[in-house]
Amino acid sequence: MVAAVTKPSQDRMRSIGFLYPMFYFKNIRELTCLFVTACILMSQSLADDQDFLEEFLKREYSLAKPYRGLGFSSSSQWDLMGTAMVTPDHVRLTPDLQSRQGAVWSRIPFFLRDWELKVHFKIHGQGKKNLNGDGLAIWLTRDRMQNGPVFGNMNQFIGLGIFVDTYPNADKTHDRTFPYISVMLGNGTLSYNHDHDGRTTELGGCTAMARNAIYDTFLLVRLSKNRLTLVVDVDGKQEWKHCADVTGVRLPPGYFFGASSATGDLSDNHDIISMKLYQLTVERTPEEEEEEEITVPRVDNMEQFRVEVEEEGMSGVQFFFTLLFSILGLGVLAVVGLMVYGRWKENRRKRFY
Repeated sequence: MVAAVTKPSQDRMRSIGFLYPMFYFKNIRELTCLFVTACILMSQSLADDQDFLEEFLKREYSLAKPYRGLGFSSSSQWDLMGTAMVTPDHVRLTPDLQSRQGAVWSRIPFFLRDWELKVHFKIHGQGKKNLNGDGLAIWLTRDRMQNGPVFGNMNQFIGLGIFVDTYPNADKTHDRTFPYISVMLGNGTLSYNHDHDGRTTELGGCTAMARNAIYDTFLLVRLSKNRLTLVVDVDGKQEWKHCADVTGVRLPPGYFFGASSATGDLSDNHDIISMKLYQLTVERTPEEEEEEEITVPRVDNMEQFRVEVEEEGMSGVQFFFTLLFSILGLGVLAVVGLMVYGRWKENRRKRFY
């Protein structure tokens, strides 16, 4: 009886002892995989965040559904201007109609040093490619609620402008594909040159096929430790792509966020779906904390960004027709001259008879 009971017990113990190393090895392998995965994710996260410790959504500087605090009441945090109107799904700056201007501007001056702005926008319309216009702009400027020729805002502005330009005003054969997003820092004396699509004052930019996109389109601008970076997500892959990176950007405090748009002979719908502003918590050295105060926006070593734009010359076809018409014109003048000279000689001969 005792032997009958003891044998199964010993068999169970041997089977457990046999399975235990496999069970232990399996757990170790899973733990190792989890540890490696966690390390990879942490390294990616740290690479993405760089030296940012935390980020906080600042609602007073953000614009999102259901768009409370937007309008004409005294308690509003954002103002509408021109053709801008609020719908349940977006703030439409301009409709797909000619000669319209619209904007939305924050009422609260901005004083954060390190920040990140994520803009969800949509540009769409009936016009064919390169037969649409003109685009929209995101602003952080000293002056607000100003009409003007720069995507619905004033020229010679003071502050930061980010332009989503959908119409190429310069020569269509240039190596730049539109829509094109560019960055400009204005100091009150620089003018945005529409004829050359702002090339002379551009600090950086990239092509972004954001018009009539079937995906959500985003741009994100970050300013931290005087470094401005711009990335975009317009192709539905849910990943940010590099657009511009400018060091030595210095902006005074107390400016205002805004978004504006304009149409001319060509048009599009220009919609802002959201603008979300995040405060970044960044570690700074004592030297970085004691940064000099500035009153006018500037970029260190501005000369590196200056671009000389050559006037467009004639193409081969234009040169051929110009030469052809010049020769024909000279031929006509020669024939007319010969006819006049022949008549003059005939009249002179008649006077001798």
